[in-house]
Amino acid sequence: MERITSIQQLELLKNSLQKAKESGRNVVRVCLGPGCRAQGADKVAAAFRDTVRQQGLPVKIEPLIKETGCHGFCKEGPLVTLVPSGLFYSRVKPEDVEEIVEKTIKKQEVISRLLYSENGTSYRTANEIPFYKRQMKLASRNVGDIDPLNIEDAIANDAYQAAAKAFSSMSPDQVIKEVEISGLRGRGGAGFPTGRKWRSASNAVKKRPGPVYVVCNGDEGDPGAFMDCAIMEGDPHSVIEGMIIAAYALDARQGFIYVREEYPFAIRNLTIAMDQARSVGLLGKNIMGSGFDFDIRINRGAGAYVCGESTALFLSIEGKPGEPRAKYIRSVERGLWDRPTVLNNVETWANIPVIIEKGGEWFSKIGVPGSTGTKAFSLVGKVKNVGLVEVPMGVPLSTIVEEIGGGIPGKGAFKAVQTGGPSGGCIPYKLKDVSVDYDSLTKIGSIMGSGGMIVMDDKDCVVDVARYFLRFLEEESCGKCLPCRLGLEAMLEFLDNFTQGKGSLEDIEELKSLAKAVQDGALCALGGSAPNPMLTTLEYFREEYEAHIVDKRCPAGVCKALITYHIDPEACTGCGLCAGICPQSCITGEEKSPHKIVQNACNRCGLCMDLCKFSAITVS
Repeated sequence: MERITSIQQLELLKNSLQKAKESGRNVVRVCLGPGCRAQGADKVAAAFRDTVRQQGLPVKIEPLIKETGCHGFCKEGPLVTLVPSGLFYSRVKPEDVEEIVEKTIKKQEVISRLLYSENGTSYRTANEIPFYKRQMKLASRNVGDIDPLNIEDAIANDAYQAAAKAFSSMSPDQVIKEVEISGLRGRGGAGFPTGRKWRSASNAVKKRPGPVYVVCNGDEGDPGAFMDCAIMEGDPHSVIEGMIIAAYALDARQGFIYVREEYPFAIRNLTIAMDQARSVGLLGKNIMGSGFDFDIRINRGAGAYVCGESTALFLSIEGKPGEPRAKYIRSVERGLWDRPTVLNNVETWANIPVIIEKGGEWFSKIGVPGSTGTKAFSLVGKVKNVGLVEVPMGVPLSTIVEEIGGGIPGKGAFKAVQTGGPSGGCIPYKLKDVSVDYDSLTKIGSIMGSGGMIVMDDKDCVVDVARYFLRFLEEESCGKCLPCRLGLEAMLEFLDNFTQGKGSLEDIEELKSLAKAVQDGALCALGGSAPNPMLTTLEYFREEYEAHIVDKRCPAGVCKALITYHIDPEACTGCGLCAGICPQSCITGEEKSPHKIVQNACNRCGLCMDLCKFSAITVS
């Protein structure tokens, strides 16, 4: 591809690529997101290439095999979408490929068994499926559509058009104004207004001339979260373009993308995308012949969760230990190398091209006042349709969990949803219709966070859940400040005691007092928000805490010190599977006769109950 030396040349290239795209050629999109890849999607893609090559299909029929980013419907992977028919096949195996080529690609026949079915209804296209029907994709608009390793495919889907618009018809101030009008708030957790952040940095540079930096936070460390990963892997150009637009607005010449080391495909795709963008004049020197220079460098995180905090992240980029600093020093004034710096997360950057292309006013009408646009969530836990979703701000929580997510699998009851990562709160079933927006979640003690959403059923113990997240944060704390270093450890000691049936009701009040001290005194948001899971579970499920402390009982049957496994002699068939898997060899009994558990040898691992096909093992 020739180097793009003008905005007009980019427009001509886009038009020609779109014309070729609309020619009606068959395209097979194979999802290579983490979920599908783990289920063999790479082998499915290879099988398509091999089958097409071996059959020597005519040019009019031969499909383009496109490996895309995450389609979101991880539970049903590997996923395959066929264009132009729009057919959506789920759970595709390599051995299905030859049949797809023979019947669907050659003869336009539908293979019914590969269609997604729900409650007796089969769906031909993704748009018809309930999981996708309630979604609206802005930040992830091209994820699952384009080949992230092909810049021509991205350009055909309007990549870099917003940057061209900014260069050709907008002043830097107008760009910032458009972002302000949009009402976009940072999608990384704090929810700070993006336009206000950019404006503050612009003003800071005017007062103190010199370098200004734009930084992308791709250090997605929340357990169960993979929204940013999906965007970086599936549409790296949207992130690059968003940063270019901000750089133009702030006259920044250098940007950084901080990506956690555990995201190798994100790092690879970003690197390739940047190399391709540089080679064609969309990044680096004299972008699109505009005279504007801007480049981006990738920095890899070393697995420290605290480096997701802005000031710790800056120090890490500088090659120093990642430790937060006092918040009264604002990053937009003194950030990276003590210079004005704008830091936004991946999803925020991916929204910028849409806002510039369609206008801040258009974006502001999506969502609800104070929380405009859409939000991506990783929906995990005790929910049927585990995956990645993006919905307009303000939809009820129940819409995400019960309609898009399909509700709780099996016979479990919907108990709670933990939102916002380890620092978020647990929202009980009775508040399932709460509006999912920044302000509404804050009012009930939770947070939006970066978009993690963990669904729990009645087999989850909220005391144990609070302890899990607190332990995670205690281990990830940098230990720089006293409230975090000692406060989290002390809080964890209370929760450890509760899960063992120790302590008293007075301890609950002491724990709440300690949590307040940590919130008020911690240096950064990691410590300041760490008590959230405990405080919300205590507020909404106090009776469960009291059951642990007073009754010495775990209602959910999770806390090992407070439970006992039993075998129902009437239900037990004597198959011996439980005895065979027991690591303690504490299950005894004759073949075809009811078995028993030797209680003083049982370590309460639960393997026997998980394996039993007859529901003969119970916990109390």
